[in-house]
Amino acid sequence: MARAHEVLGRRALNRALLARQMLLRPVRLSAAAAIERLVGMQAQAPNLPYVGLWARLQGFRPEELSELVRSRRAVRTSLMRNTIHLVTTDDALRLKPLFQPLHERGFFRGSPWGRDLKSMNPDALLEAGREIMGGGGPRTIAELGRLLAPRFPDHDAQSLAYGVRYLLPMVFATPRGIWKAGGPVALTTVEAWLGRSAGPAIAPEELLLRYLAAFGPASAADMRAWSGLAMRPAFEKLRPQLATFRDEHGIELFDLPKAPRPAAETPVPVRLLPDYDNILLAHADRTRIMAPGQHLGLFSAAGIMKGSVLVDGFVRAAWKPIKDKLGTALVITAFDEPIRSQDLAPITAEGLRLLAYLTPGEKHSVEFGEVKPGVTPPPRATAASAPPQPGSRPGPRPAPPRPPRPPWGSTASRRRA
Repeated sequence: MARAHEVLGRRALNRALLARQMLLRPVRLSAAAAIERLVGMQAQAPNLPYVGLWARLQGFRPEELSELVRSRRAVRTSLMRNTIHLVTTDDALRLKPLFQPLHERGFFRGSPWGRDLKSMNPDALLEAGREIMGGGGPRTIAELGRLLAPRFPDHDAQSLAYGVRYLLPMVFATPRGIWKAGGPVALTTVEAWLGRSAGPAIAPEELLLRYLAAFGPASAADMRAWSGLAMRPAFEKLRPQLATFRDEHGIELFDLPKAPRPAAETPVPVRLLPDYDNILLAHADRTRIMAPGQHLGLFSAAGIMKGSVLVDGFVRAAWKPIKDKLGTALVITAFDEPIRSQDLAPITAEGLRLLAYLTPGEKHSVEFGEVKPGVTPPPRATAASAPPQPGSRPGPRPAPPRPPRPPWGSTASRRRA
């Protein structure tokens, strides 16, 4: 067990996170095992998990994941934070019952569609939804709305469709989710797609242990930011078997006693990650991977492949492929200050490797664009503030970035799904 007051600094937490996320060095692991180790992968845009696995696994081929999705051994479904994740079928069946109440609460309390349906009997909507979704194959939201509207003429068709989408255990159907495949954003029930009902639910304590294995050391607030669930009781129940630490601001962190915690100065190679990789979404205080105050709205617009550049383990830039008649260039946009000269070559090498994966056979290049200023806000000053004096104690802890909000009203999220 850890010493009672052992403190883990920002860089130590960064190295621990990268080790759990298979980003210190690529590992030899199957796609299914990696997805389970990560407790799912953010998949609002269906191709992004393919880039996330490319960054982590030795010799990963997109056909491996495509076959998992095609054979229904992996599925895309709404889980943590009410957002779409790619998980193995085994995990989908166990995670879905735990998160289904979160979907229902979020729909009625946080979405415009739920507010529109507050006056109706949800049981009647669910019965109609089960009947419609039970035959005829996967449905788009538009199709579902057209079928529900005649049954509930006093309510908005889109609200009805989203009610069924969030209140019934649903998954996203192929061909979307297969590498570079198009097709409508179509939904179907867990039972229809997987041949069995979801359940039994994973125990909160088991989910906590898996979260720490993938994202620890972490606080109870961190896990709530990742999951959307209040998990403090599980932390307290497991406290006797967990290691405990403090961060530099005194926040209590929990971890698995034997989990890897590399030295803070462990070298880290350049890594290119997909948009909204879960490594950026797994903590209430994201300073272990991003600069203090750096916000998440850095990367993709709807349907555009973009991502983040990790230099020395931290987000320093964004990447975006630009295609023209001559080939594809990966444009690197640094945040706040130029990339250091010693980092240009490794970023270029990793960028060319990514382009060979995304667009094989084309002519490739890596370009460094203009610096994007203002991504990390400067510290707020007050009239009474004064420069710190030598030997003085550090000031109060800055407020951590807000946890990500569920994309209830996001048209971009709906288009990308």
